[in-house]
Amino acid sequence: MRKSSTPVKLTLQTTVSILVINLLILFVFGQLYSEMGWLVFPLGMFTTTIFTYFIIFHTLESFIYKKIKLIYKTIHRLKRGISYNESELTQPGDLFENVNREVQEWAFNQTAEIQHLKEMAQYRREFVGNVSHELKTPIFNIQGYVDTLLDGGLYDSKINMAYLEKTARSVERMINIVKDLETISNIEAGRIEMNLINFNLVELSKEVIEMLEDKAHKKRIHLFLAKGMHQLPIMVHGDRDKIRQVFVNLIDNAAKYIGSNQNAYIKISFYDMDENILVEVSDNGMGIATEHLPHIFDRFYRVDKARSSDQGGTGLGLSIVKHILEAHQQTINVRSTPEIGSTFSFTIKKGR
Repeated sequence: MRKSSTPVKLTLQTTVSILVINLLILFVFGQLYSEMGWLVFPLGMFTTTIFTYFIIFHTLESFIYKKIKLIYKTIHRLKRGISYNESELTQPGDLFENVNREVQEWAFNQTAEIQHLKEMAQYRREFVGNVSHELKTPIFNIQGYVDTLLDGGLYDSKINMAYLEKTARSVERMINIVKDLETISNIEAGRIEMNLINFNLVELSKEVIEMLEDKAHKKRIHLFLAKGMHQLPIMVHGDRDKIRQVFVNLIDNAAKYIGSNQNAYIKISFYDMDENILVEVSDNGMGIATEHLPHIFDRFYRVDKARSSDQGGTGLGLSIVKHILEAHQQTINVRSTPEIGSTFSFTIKKGR
């Protein structure tokens, strides 16, 4: 690529001009020297030096300033888009200082953006891998059951119904995974409207307990509302159906990891927190190790992969809980001790 010769031409032209001017000045002062004596020549040399310095300084400053200002404009356009405000390019202060600041800000922003893109790319890879893994198990199960039935098991009364029921359960698991993924996606994208109303949180808790009581009883789990709260009307403001889902998911998650405790229980409690109500879902199950707690609400994250897979969960229940509460502009936390139990606590705004 051919380099521009403009700076070279400018330098040559400036040098020649300065030499000519110096010769003229020296010639004039030389004539004066012959008439006025030895004091004129030093004065002439001093004047020539000062004059030459200012010419060179002005020429270089004008050239560099124009070039730097052009770079400054380009940086502004890159940072703020194609269009820009001319007033932004004439900020007070040293131009070089402004350019240095702009370049540093631009570099910092670009570095942060690149890091964010890398994290998103890693997140997408992990997400696709997790979805593939979760769907692979029920798909392979269905394939095995169907192949067995096609190979003659369909006509064996000891096999056909059992394998059809297993196939139905695997299909149901796939459907639940897809539904849960759709729920998270819609909440994140804001495609689900929140039906915010005032409702009695105690009544909702009783409904959920009644709905899950038989399931808990089969696992020998005592599911109950904390003592002294059955008759209290606790009015809160939120989406009743989605808070119901929060309760269901938390209770289902607790039931999966309750262990073989003969006195196993899951308890729901409420506490007044000024503008909010604090809800706690506690259990005396196997607990969660400290290293797992920061990831407990991540998609597809399982503390005990073997146990949770046997239970047939999607690995999305707690992630959905977190998204629902964030949509309510609330938070959820967990504290847990292995072999003692876990407590999930979240807040919900009081009713008006």
